[in-house]
Amino acid sequence: MRLTFLGGTETVTGSKYLLETESTRVLVDCGLYQGYKWLRRRNWQPLPLAINEVDAIVLTHAHLDHSGFIPVLYKHGFRGKVFTHAATASLCGLLWPDSGKIQEEDAKFYRKHKLSRHAEPEPLYDEATAQAALKLLQPVEFHQPFQVGDLQFSLQPVGHVLGAASVIASHHDYRIGFSGDVGRPHDLLMHAPEALPPVDLLLLEATYGDRRHAAEDAWQQLAEVVTETARAGGVLLIPSFAVGRAQLLQHMLVTLMAQRKIPRLPIYLDSPMAISASAIYQRYHQYHRLTHEQCESAFNQVIYTRSIEQSKALASERGPHIIIAGSGMATGGRILHHFKHWLADHRTTVLFSGHQAGGTRGAKMEQGVETIKVHGQWLPVKAKIRRLDGLSGHADYTELGAWLQQSKLPSRSQIYLVHGEPDALEAMADYLKQTTDFDVNIADYRGVLHLPS
Repeated sequence: MRLTFLGGTETVTGSKYLLETESTRVLVDCGLYQGYKWLRRRNWQPLPLAINEVDAIVLTHAHLDHSGFIPVLYKHGFRGKVFTHAATASLCGLLWPDSGKIQEEDAKFYRKHKLSRHAEPEPLYDEATAQAALKLLQPVEFHQPFQVGDLQFSLQPVGHVLGAASVIASHHDYRIGFSGDVGRPHDLLMHAPEALPPVDLLLLEATYGDRRHAAEDAWQQLAEVVTETARAGGVLLIPSFAVGRAQLLQHMLVTLMAQRKIPRLPIYLDSPMAISASAIYQRYHQYHRLTHEQCESAFNQVIYTRSIEQSKALASERGPHIIIAGSGMATGGRILHHFKHWLADHRTTVLFSGHQAGGTRGAKMEQGVETIKVHGQWLPVKAKIRRLDGLSGHADYTELGAWLQQSKLPSRSQIYLVHGEPDALEAMADYLKQTTDFDVNIADYRGVLHLPS
C-alpha cells in the first residue's frame, strides 16, 4: 500500500492524498490551491496520475481548499464517485458553481484588459462544468462503512463546518485516519469533534499548530460593538464567510436582541450564497448545536436581500442597522459596495469575525490603513475597525492535543502533520513530541509513504 501527498503540505490549501493498493486508487480530498500566486500555479499542473485510473474520491468537507479541484478532474474525464456526507454534498452544490462563475468572470476581465500572459486566458473550470461535476457526489451517513475496491472507509463527525468528517480507511488490519479540518470542543455552532478510533497512521491538520485561541467572550464582544455603534447612530458592517460564519452571526444577533442585551436593529443578510447556506443549515440542524426552531427564529428575523436591486436599496436605509455580507476577508462580494457608501462615515463600524490573510483588504484595514482601494477607487477609512475573536472553526494546538488524548491512539502511532504553514507545522510537531509518545513527522509535498499491505 502506498500514500502520496499531493497537496495540503506546508500550506493550508490544496489538500489531496492518494491512497493506493495493488488494485485500488482513491483520492482523499481534492482541493484547490489558494492564496499566493506560486501556489495557485499548481492548480494548472497535471497531477502525477491518470485521472481515469482513480477509482473514487472521499471528501472530508465542502470548503474549496478540500473539494474545489474536483470539477477540474471532471473536466479532464474523471467520472468516479465522490463519497461524502449529505450535508457536505449540499454545500458543494453552492460552492462549486460559484467558484466556476468567479473563474469565468476573472478570465473575462483578464482577457478584456489584457492582464494575462496568455492571449486567451481560460478559467480552470466554468460554472457549467462545476454544475455537471455535482452528479458525481455520493452521499453517505456518518459511521456508514463503504467499500472502494479492496479499501474500506467510514466517516465520523469532526465539527468545523456542517457535514465535516474525519475519514477512516482500512486495508486488511492496517488503519489510516485523515483528520480533515478539526473543529473546537466548545464551538458555538458545531458539535465537538468525535474521538478517533485506534489508527496506525494519522494525517493531522495543523492550521493553528502555533496558536491558542483568545479567551474573550464572543457574545460580550459582539454586544459591545452593536451597542456602541447604535449609540453613535451608525451602521455595523460585518464581512462574513457565507458558510458557517454567516449562520452563527445571525443566531448570535437575534439571541442578544431577544435577551435585551443589544438594541433591536434591522439585520440584513446581503449574500445569496449565505442565504442558501442558511437553508441547508436548517435542513441538517441535527448535525449542529441549533435546533430547527432556533434556526427558524434566527433566519426569520433577518431580512434577506437576494437581488442586486435589494442590495443597492440598502444605501438609502436610515438609522442604525446591521449588514452581514460577503466576503469574509473583504476580497470581493457585496460588502465592497457597502464600503463605498459607509466607510467614510465615522459613525460606521466594520466588524471582522475571522482570520484576515495577509494582503487582503481585511488585513490592511485591521492594520489601520487610512485608505483602501475598492473597484479602482481609493476610499478613506473613517469607520471604526473592530475584530470579533473566538469564532474560529479550527482547533488550536492544545485542543488538537486534547482530541488526540480522547482518541486513545496506540502508543507510537505514526502522525504526519498536514494542512499548516511551516511555522505552525514545526510548532505542532514540537508540542506533540514533548507531550505524547507518537512518532511525529511533517509531510513533504509529493512525498510517498510505503505502508503495510
